[in-house]
Amino acid sequence: MADVIIKASDLKKIYQSESVETTALSSVSFEIKKGEFVAIMGPSGSGKSTLMHILGALDTPTSGSYILDGEEVSKLSDDQLADIRNRKIGFIFQAFNLLPRTTALKNVCLPMVYAGVPKEERLEKAKKYLEMVGLGDRIEHTSNQLSGGQQQRVAIARGLVMNPAILLADEPTGNIASSQAAEIMSIFQEINEKEGHTIVMITHEPDIAEHAKRIIHVKDGKIVKDSDGHRQRKAGK
Repeated sequence: MADVIIKASDLKKIYQSESVETTALSSVSFEIKKGEFVAIMGPSGSGKSTLMHILGALDTPTSGSYILDGEEVSKLSDDQLADIRNRKIGFIFQAFNLLPRTTALKNVCLPMVYAGVPKEERLEKAKKYLEMVGLGDRIEHTSNQLSGGQQQRVAIARGLVMNPAILLADEPTGNIASSQAAEIMSIFQEINEKEGHTIVMITHEPDIAEHAKRIIHVKDGKIVKDSDGHRQRKAGK
């Protein structure tokens, strides 16, 4: 289907260490449509991080198929995976991964520098996305002058600036206060609902997962439940 942005079919990941074989993922299959906001949730050791690495083109499965925006990713070389990451995926990490003594504006410009986008266009787009996440008045502040929540907003702007096929957020509220976490989740909901961005978020926190429209529950390397996040949240109030 044309509106399917992610198609994972029978994904398996086995790690081999000397004589020990560990199955991190076992027969995982699902689809994510363009414009969805999906949380992948599970406890430590559930396989969600392994799945995140595959979805982010940071690793390949032992077997199975992963198609991202029409491209088969599961059999690519390291160089081809790097190309897919640059073109198709916007990353948001728990640790922000910003340059500490560099302004918010320049941090957001970085992916465009690597992509060869002209300077004037870089600055214009970086300002636009910083304004979108509510940091229009902080563009010249360096990362170490910003709060954790503000740094994560910069990271979101940086993840969006290349207009990726998917925005992949790995425990995006793990390093910030709960009040700031609520603000970050509101931004995710806004860019999903108003801008139509496809978001895949990895988390172990149920209250964070429930901000998504759909939750894929992972345990022992398998999908054990696929549910409606908003509906759960409303029912829990």
